[in-house]
Amino acid sequence: VHLVESGGGLVQSGGSLRLSCAASGFTFSSYAMSWYRQAPGKERELVAGISSDGGSTNYADSVKGRFTISRDNAKNTVSLQMNSLKPEDTAVYYCYAATTGWTRVYSYWGQGTQVTVSS
Repeated sequence: VHLVESGGGLVQSGGSLRLSCAASGFTFSSYAMSWYRQAPGKERELVAGISSDGGSTNYADSVKGRFTISRDNAKNTVSLQMNSLKPEDTAVYYCYAATTGWTRVYSYWGQGTQVTVSS
């Protein structure tokens, strides 16, 4: 199983970035996908999530109206469009896949991509 994030980098406050996560090794269309982030000294937090069919999304209050999560089940990718970035968005962003089986949750993490927003 592989989840490979890309698209991170350094951007000025107010700018935009688009993160992508390429998945392989599992049935992507059966998994809900999420983006989490972890800033230095802070706990990892949920940023946005999308259902397996893409029909439902949810966002942290701190990013509502600025970030958009989407997925392409034909290409096994999930993206996070981040607009109006703020310095407090600086963190390592992780892609996360999860689905519920009969007796357990199956989940996978990517390695993370750094996003740095300068003021």
